[in-house]
Amino acid sequence: MKPIKTLLAFTPAAALALSLASFGAAGMAHADNHSGLADHGTMHVTKSPTCGCCGAWVALAREEGYDIEVTETRDVTSVKLDNDVPGTMWACHTAMIDGYVVEGHVPFAALAKLLEERPEIDGIAVPGMPGGSPGMGDDPTARYDVLAFGGDAGEGEVFYRAGL
Repeated sequence: MKPIKTLLAFTPAAALALSLASFGAAGMAHADNHSGLADHGTMHVTKSPTCGCCGAWVALAREEGYDIEVTETRDVTSVKLDNDVPGTMWACHTAMIDGYVVEGHVPFAALAKLLEERPEIDGIAVPGMPGGSPGMGDDPTARYDVLAFGGDAGEGEVFYRAGL
C-alpha cells in the first residue's frame, strides 16, 4: 500500500514538472522560429503620429520578433516618394528592412517570404487599408493581394495572396 500512496503523492508534482518542461520547449521552439529575424537588422517604420492602425501593425511586428524603430512624422508622403513607391500602392505607413520597402499593412508571412527569397524587387505593398490585414483587424482569413514593385516586378505584380 505504501508504494501507491507514494506514487499518488508525487503524481501532481510530476505532472506540473512535465507541463512546465513542455511549456519551456514550446517557448524555445517559438523563439527559434524568429531567430533569423535578427539577421535582417532593424525595421524602420515611418508613420503618422495620429494613426492607430499603423501603431497596431508595429505592435504586431514586434510580437512577430522584428526589431522596430519608428519615426513619426506628419509628412509620410516624402518617404514614399524617396523610395519610389508607386502612387497606386500607397498606404498609411512605410517600412524599410534589409534593403526592401514594405508599404502598408503587409502580412508577416509575405514579409518572411520576401526576406527568405530575396527577389530582385524594390519592395512589397498592400495598397490602402484592407479590412482584416495586420493592424486592421488582423483576420487571417481576410483576402487581399500583396504587390511587388520595382526591379523585376516593374510597376507591380502579385507577390503574395493573403487569406488563401
